[in-house]
Amino acid sequence: MEENTKIPAIRFAGFSEAWEQRKLGEIAEIRRGLTYKPDDVKTSGIRVLRSSNINEEYFETYKDDVFVDEVAINIPYVKNGDIIITSANGSSRLVGKHAIIKNIPDNSMVHGGFMLVASTNEPEFLNSSMSSPWYAKFINIYVAGGNGAIGNLSKSDLDNQEILVPSVVEQQKIGAYFRNLDHLITLHQRKYEKLTNVKKSMLEKMFPKNGSNVPEIRFKGFTEAWEQRKLGEVADIVGGGTPSTSISEFWDGDIDWYAPAEIADQIYLTSSQRKITEQGYNHSSAKMLPAGTVLFTSRAGIGKTAILSRKGCTNQGFQSIIPHKDKLDSYFVFSRAEELKQYGETVGAGSTFVEVSGKQMANMELMMPKTMAEQKIIGKYFTNLDNLITLHQRKLEKLKNIKKSMLEKMSV
Repeated sequence: MEENTKIPAIRFAGFSEAWEQRKLGEIAEIRRGLTYKPDDVKTSGIRVLRSSNINEEYFETYKDDVFVDEVAINIPYVKNGDIIITSANGSSRLVGKHAIIKNIPDNSMVHGGFMLVASTNEPEFLNSSMSSPWYAKFINIYVAGGNGAIGNLSKSDLDNQEILVPSVVEQQKIGAYFRNLDHLITLHQRKYEKLTNVKKSMLEKMFPKNGSNVPEIRFKGFTEAWEQRKLGEVADIVGGGTPSTSISEFWDGDIDWYAPAEIADQIYLTSSQRKITEQGYNHSSAKMLPAGTVLFTSRAGIGKTAILSRKGCTNQGFQSIIPHKDKLDSYFVFSRAEELKQYGETVGAGSTFVEVSGKQMANMELMMPKTMAEQKIIGKYFTNLDNLITLHQRKLEKLKNIKKSMLEKMSV
C-alpha cells in the first residue's frame, strides 16, 4: 500500500505519521452471542440485546426487549463501551449495523445469538471507523444474503479484516470528535422527536373526536360547538391536466406545473421541477390555482399534501383544495392532512389504480369551527409548530451530513 494512502485528508494538528495496517481482531476482542431457549425467557431479568437495540448507529433499550433468567447466562455480560454488531438478519441491509453500548448497569445485559460484541480500548474511534467507507465495502463483500436467505457476518471475517489505525493519542482525538458530534445529533434528534410527538398529540386533542362537536383543547375565548360541513361547501375541488409532451412549444415556460412525485415533506411549494408555457396551459385541462391552494394527490399514493406559496397548476394526479375566502383557512385544512388521506384511501376506487375523484372529495364531511377566527388561530398554532419541527429537522440533517463528510475525510 502506498504511504500516502495511509494518511487521511483531514487530521488534527500535530499528527503527521502514516496510519498502521492491523487486523481488526488485533485491536478488538470480538465475541459471539447466545441464543436462548423459550423456557429461559422471562418478563424481567437479564436483557438480551438484539438488532432492534441499534437505532441508526445509536444504542437504545425498549420496554418490549427480551429478558432471560440469570441462571441461563453462560457468556460474559456486555459492558459500557462495548460495540454491539448485528451479525445475522433476515434483511441483509441490517447486517453489520453497530452502536456503542452506553449508560447500562453492570451485569444487566448480554447479546443474543445473531449479534457480535467488540471490546476495544478506544471504542469511540473504532465505532466511528466502522461508519466510514471501508466498513461499508467490507460488509458489501462479505455479507451473504438475498433471495430469502439470512444475511450473515462471520466473526472470523471480521477478525481478519484489515484496518488502518493511527496512534492511540490520535485515535482518542478522533473518537472524542465523533462522540461530541453524536451528542449534538442525539440532542437535535430528541428535540425533533419531542416536537413531532407534541404535534401528534395536539392533532388528536385540538380537533373533535368521532361523535363529539367540541375539541378536547381549545384556545381561550372559543366556546361554540363545531359544525359538520362538506368540503365542497367551503372550498373548490379542482383537478389538473397535462399538455401534450410531444409539442415542445408547450414546455419550458414560466408557469409552475406540479406532479405528485414532487410532493414530499415540504409544506410550501415555491417552484415546480417542470414548467409549462401559456400555450401549453391553454391547450390542456390544467387549471390555474391561486396561492394558498392545498394540493392533494388523488392517485398512486393518495393523500400527499402541500400548500402553494404562489399560483400554479398541476397534472391530473391531484384534486386540489381552493379554500373559499372567509370560510376555510388553508393551514387549518392542511393540518387535517391525515383525515384527508384516510378519507381518500377509503372512498377511492379504480381498476388500474386507486383514485379519488373531485366529487368524492367535495362530499367529504369535516368538523370545523363556526368562526374563521378559531380556524385561523388553530392554523397559526400548527404553522409555528411545523416551522419548529422543520428547523430541527434541517439542523439534524446538516449535522448528519457533516458527520458523513468527516467520516470520509478523517479515515483512510
